[in-house]
Amino acid sequence: VQLQASGGGLVQAGDSLRLSCAASGRTFSSYSMGWFRQAPGKEREFVAGINWRGGITYYADSVKGRFTISRDNAKNTVFLQMNSLKPEDTAVYYCAADRTAYYSGCHDLANDYDYWGQGTLVTVSS
Repeated sequence: VQLQASGGGLVQAGDSLRLSCAASGRTFSSYSMGWFRQAPGKEREFVAGINWRGGITYYADSVKGRFTISRDNAKNTVFLQMNSLKPEDTAVYYCAADRTAYYSGCHDLANDYDYWGQGTLVTVSS
């Protein structure tokens, strides 16, 4: 599976952005997906996850209520809608896929994901 993240950019605090992650391969629909981010000088951290069917989602406390993860299995794409952005959301955002087929939940540890996209930079100015 190859993942291609896009949609990052420079925005002001309070603005919104929608990230997309396009996946290759027919097995995408069976994988849980996640978004992670890494700010300069910091470790990569979990942002949001969604199970293969899209019925279960999980968020980091720092983004809960502001970010929404969703997926379109027909288009092999997962999205991250980010609203009310804050300067502390500035980071490179990565999408990732867990190849455990039809896992009912989603993981929040980077080590549980097997495939990673190249990242897309989100910069939020104050």
